[in-house]
Amino acid sequence: MRVGGWGRAVRVLGVVVLLSVAWLQLALPPLPHDPHSALGGGARETPEFDPSLSYHRSPASKFLQTKAQHQTSPVKTILSQEQILEIREQIQLRSGNETVLNEELYGPIQADTIVIAVQVMQIFYPHSLQTHPHSFPGESQGDCPRDTKPEEAAKLKCVGTPDLYKHYREARFTQTKHHWWWKANKIFDDIWILRNHTGLVLFLEEDHYVAEDFLHMLRLLTAAIPRACPKCSLITLGNYLKNYNFQTDGRKVEVTQWVSSKHNMGFAFNHSVWLQIKACSAEFCNHDDYNWDWSLQHVSFSCLEQKLHTLVLRAPRVFHIGECGVHHKKKDCSSRTVLNKVHRALQNGQRTLFPRQLIVVHTPPKKVKKHKGNGGWGDKRDHALCHSFSVSTSPEHSMVNNSFISFIPIINNSSFNGSVVRSVS
Repeated sequence: MRVGGWGRAVRVLGVVVLLSVAWLQLALPPLPHDPHSALGGGARETPEFDPSLSYHRSPASKFLQTKAQHQTSPVKTILSQEQILEIREQIQLRSGNETVLNEELYGPIQADTIVIAVQVMQIFYPHSLQTHPHSFPGESQGDCPRDTKPEEAAKLKCVGTPDLYKHYREARFTQTKHHWWWKANKIFDDIWILRNHTGLVLFLEEDHYVAEDFLHMLRLLTAAIPRACPKCSLITLGNYLKNYNFQTDGRKVEVTQWVSSKHNMGFAFNHSVWLQIKACSAEFCNHDDYNWDWSLQHVSFSCLEQKLHTLVLRAPRVFHIGECGVHHKKKDCSSRTVLNKVHRALQNGQRTLFPRQLIVVHTPPKKVKKHKGNGGWGDKRDHALCHSFSVSTSPEHSMVNNSFISFIPIINNSSFNGSVVRSVS
């Protein structure tokens, strides 16, 4: 298929994914720990359609239009124990089915198929706060409050182990690291239809927006690694630069050491790299930091024979459009301003998309300090649950009773004719 044809296919697939996520959000009632419910109406995103998105066929404009038409007021819903048990049963059933959507269009999964972990098969995280509102890994009745002093904890006989800052666990924060580690173990080791998969797994999040040539760039970068950066074990499609110029940087890629705060957006690695990371599960699961990315950097520094290095695009193909999240709270959580900026940048750089060559830039290495840890991960129960995922991601195996969050591998089996890589210092 011509490059333009694949571009259209990716855009159509993007619309399907976005609308599917929107439908799921609208079809399911807000759960007890749903941040939309907890934040209230003032902090909920209001994704109104912006007329400046003049390209009416774009996935962005269609997505915003759809959500604006179906926007409803947040209502806090308390699930009964029977409903929670039913959800857990459905999670177990649906995860076990391993149904791949659109397989009839793109064919079965091959060893080198690019698997995209997002939120078109779905897997469901079996340990979320929604299905454990009153038990670990959610908040349980005997847990020590975050700021309890050690002497007070002894008197109260509450449950928990303080972190390096002497704070006790907060379930809403520990869930982020649990979920990422469970997801990685599930995808690489516990999905039967991926048992022979050796290709890349690209990690995206639900508030990431991708350029239409992101799969093309992923293949281009993969082909470049043997010559451009043999020590690179990861590929990074996104960055956090406030300004980027597709006209000058559309083909440029940097070789650098992987840093969690710079290279955690739209990054990919394969099964052989995963085996190295998994072998360091003790360093990941015991490191006192509730962030999965900082824990992964700790693994890179303290356990791996070769620190993680990456090829990272100067002109990103993955963009973060979420304005609110675990670390950021704003009065206006709307994504439309950021989305407009991204859309304009892609329109202006349209001619630079789908390049045939890359320009590899070797920048002087910068010293990266070893990170102490952000805390929030001192509880031994969190360590134990994290370790259990490396043995099995099945809810029956886990030491605790277990829930929900989804992932989507997008299947694309287009052929790739290779590329020419030009290096500059």
